[in-house]
Amino acid sequence: MELPDPVTYAIPAFVLLVAAEMLVAWAKDRRRYEPKDTLTSLALGTGSTVAGVITGGAVFALAMWVWQFRLFNIGWQWWWFVVAFVLDDFAYYLFHRSAHRVRWFWASHVIHHSSQHYNLSTALRQTWTGFISLAFLFRLPLFLIGFPPAMIFFVAGVNLIYQFWIHTEVIGRMPRWFEAVMNTPSHHRVHHATNARYLDRNYAGVFIVWDKLLGTFEPERDDDAPRYGIVKNLGSFNLIWAAVHEWVGIARDVWTAPGIANKINYMIREPGWSHDGSRDTSATIRARWQQRLELGEHAWKKPTSSSSEADREAAPPRAA
Repeated sequence: MELPDPVTYAIPAFVLLVAAEMLVAWAKDRRRYEPKDTLTSLALGTGSTVAGVITGGAVFALAMWVWQFRLFNIGWQWWWFVVAFVLDDFAYYLFHRSAHRVRWFWASHVIHHSSQHYNLSTALRQTWTGFISLAFLFRLPLFLIGFPPAMIFFVAGVNLIYQFWIHTEVIGRMPRWFEAVMNTPSHHRVHHATNARYLDRNYAGVFIVWDKLLGTFEPERDDDAPRYGIVKNLGSFNLIWAAVHEWVGIARDVWTAPGIANKINYMIREPGWSHDGSRDTSATIRARWQQRLELGEHAWKKPTSSSSEADREAAPPRAA
């Protein structure tokens, strides 16, 4: 059975919605859209589409090869599409979490996080090297279970379309019942933020329940506005550098690292890992922030007897 690629049909709507959001955002704050940043995002999205066309045949062939060893024969009834959508979203969660915790996967995914702006054009800032980083491996178990490859690729396209609208600051919070179950702009702003509180949180694609069940959920707070980008921002709108900079970094580290074990670890350990501990990972950044927070709260709770009233007023507020 052949199914259309839903993303292809959605592209005109993506472009129109980017233009509409740009008008709305500029009415409030023109800094929300930076022309060079937006053009870089659009160019990266175009390159990702081209890369997908080039490698798509190989991925589909691999999926069909795995599917021949399927455990069950799953049909084309509508309820199997629902089951496939949910399971594919969980597979996406596992991929997405790994893409932040394994540098080899991060080398492709970092492109999506490299903008210091957060708007609908950011959703189109996608990787050119997903095939090299083997991102497709996370869906292979679904084919082995018995879901037809065409069905999985179709629901994956629907998943991608859903994720487009959550890349915005124009929408604040959704109704509480919706925020409890679904991924939303508020939840995804957290994911794109570089604030220590928010690092490596909210990996969901469609259903935020995966993060809540597996301990990676963090709500957006009004007293800690998200700051976007990556821990060490690119500082450039160079298209090629944006697409490959982390691969270059991996190559440099592997080349100079002492010993085979360290060379391998520079590929498979978390981003920021170094053999001599000279760099920061998200865990070390978060731990340092947590320590400062606890020290600040301790000072707020127990002012010295010699502290003036002004000193007490200036002490840091309690964290929720």
